[in-house]
Amino acid sequence: MGEQTRQPPGSTTLRVPRDFIAAAETAILHSNPERFAFLYRLLWRLRSEPHLLKIASDPDIRRLEAMGKSVRRDIHKMRAFVRFRQIGDSPDERYVAWFEPDHYIVERNAPFFVRRFTGMRWAILTPHACADWDGERLAIGPGARKDDAPLEDTSEALWRTYYWNIFNPARLKVKAMQAEMPKKYWRNLPEASLIPDLIAGADEAAKEMIARMPSTPAPHHAKMQAKHWPVPKTPRQDEDGADARSIAQARKAAEHCRRCPLWREATQTVFGEGPESARIVFVGEQPGDQEDIAGKPFVGPAGKVFDDILEEADLDRAITYVTNAVKHFKFEPRGKRRIHSKPNAGEVQACRWWLDKELSLIKPDLVVALGATAAQSLLGKPVAITRMRGEVIERDDGLRIFLTIHPSFILRIREPEEKQAERERFLKDIKAVKALMA
Repeated sequence: MGEQTRQPPGSTTLRVPRDFIAAAETAILHSNPERFAFLYRLLWRLRSEPHLLKIASDPDIRRLEAMGKSVRRDIHKMRAFVRFRQIGDSPDERYVAWFEPDHYIVERNAPFFVRRFTGMRWAILTPHACADWDGERLAIGPGARKDDAPLEDTSEALWRTYYWNIFNPARLKVKAMQAEMPKKYWRNLPEASLIPDLIAGADEAAKEMIARMPSTPAPHHAKMQAKHWPVPKTPRQDEDGADARSIAQARKAAEHCRRCPLWREATQTVFGEGPESARIVFVGEQPGDQEDIAGKPFVGPAGKVFDDILEEADLDRAITYVTNAVKHFKFEPRGKRRIHSKPNAGEVQACRWWLDKELSLIKPDLVVALGATAAQSLLGKPVAITRMRGEVIERDDGLRIFLTIHPSFILRIREPEEKQAERERFLKDIKAVKALMA
């Protein structure tokens, strides 16, 4: 198999297929203590059976393939289910994870984590071996005990909240989930503690989700669409909004917007509303189902939450203007329903022209970004809302941007206590906005 130099008298060179080398390199990572004897037996058989690997019905070949499949699956599961926990604070922060693989895969798998988390200092502890990356050098050491791993960190509570809220009960398939995420991995996953309750409440949660689904378009939808979207054309220069000197003129020009393809399916453009002298501009993501039909922003369920919070915060609506980063409803048809679909970066960028026009006409003292899409439109780059929430960022042009969640996030929380807590946080954010206007 290696380079042959001087051969003993009567010896012969052993040649094996390249496929055997690759298969053996994987199978040797298997935890079966007889793996070396098994691979030696295969090697010995290949001397007299050079085409052995092509005999799929051979018991040894089936076993070799099963061992490789088990190792590859273990490698995949390690990549999927490793969860790092933070130790210390910057500049001394490190991230440590505990994982229990079935096979001896740590050394083989470590380069993947180096590529994925190059900028972190991390360690992965397992009973078989440990991998440590200090930012420059990867070291493989002896195994560890679970007690050597850190306890839960503060980010795991946030992760569980996120996992709870993205769980879709309508798509739950318990057997498929457990096949992809076997129970043996649950004990090391922070979100696993939620799974039994999520499964138990899936039927009721699905019913609630269906009840909150957007409605079908109104019967006059097609007539309205024909009115707002006549034969497709390229707007004339005098109707593309460039010459607009007021919000009313900009709104009129936006009725014929063709800057991205979203106009083709939307009922109408949903432009911003409020006084042109507003001191605060609230920017959401995009119109929803009800806004698309009504032609007005923030009139759906999220808008109701928004109105109630502003009233509780005693924020004068006479000094506020509400709009969206994207002016058309993007959705996916599902039966007779239209399901909200997040606008992509190109659509956000195309519609930024209108948002910039609104801001240039209003000249507000403060803009409130409601959610990540609004923040990306206003700042020109992705923003981690959960981490930067409540911060005020000043743009190069001097405009101040306050970051917070979109009120629709509150509606997606099913647990009453968590929903109320998030509502209180949003109310606190709006009160902070009001204080900035004092």
